[in-house]
Amino acid sequence: MQAMNFDVALTLDLLGVFFFAVSGCLLAARRGFDIVGSLLLGSLVGLGGGVIRDVIINAGVPAAFSQPLYLVPPVLAAVLVHLLFSRVELGGRLLIIFDAGGLALFCVTGALKALDAGLNPVAAILLGVTTAVGGGLLRDITANEVPQLFDSKDLYGIPAFVGAGLTTVLFSTGMLNLVTGTAAAVAVFALRILAWHFGWRAPMAARCHRRDAARG
Repeated sequence: MQAMNFDVALTLDLLGVFFFAVSGCLLAARRGFDIVGSLLLGSLVGLGGGVIRDVIINAGVPAAFSQPLYLVPPVLAAVLVHLLFSRVELGGRLLIIFDAGGLALFCVTGALKALDAGLNPVAAILLGVTTAVGGGLLRDITANEVPQLFDSKDLYGIPAFVGAGLTTVLFSTGMLNLVTGTAAAVAVFALRILAWHFGWRAPMAARCHRRDAARG
């Protein structure tokens, strides 16, 4: 049983595109890109994860190309950052906040779309995570930044796994609706922001690496 109707899922998807697009445009402004570069980077991060998702589940032409409505959030993000960027901080705080919003929404909508396509729960979780982190990974690589996904000083993939997992469990038990889906996204957003604020980290791949770094 589909717990969210298409309009709600589409709205959440578009919000995710907008949040991610703003993060891309903020990074573009910080790196000194022009308005065209800002629009392209915002579009890449905002639409990239969804394109990867739609290609994997063989959904036909990705929604980013088949529905012109998906082009509105990146354009709006580029315009807003162009007009307001001089009034906001040049640091990464605002970028992290918008990135966390996109991550939270995309891990939910990505997992939901995978489940609607008939994928098993494990595959749905993995696709939800891929949808959530894919755009940010493309953004950071394009802007020659260390991808947040691989930053040992931050948690990025784990909140996405939590959100995709919660969405899959709620869907499988028939409890997924607008309220519970929104709650899952809020939980992911809060975890991402708290991890960034307090410096929470995942265990290192090798324990000796941290000891060696401390000696250096």
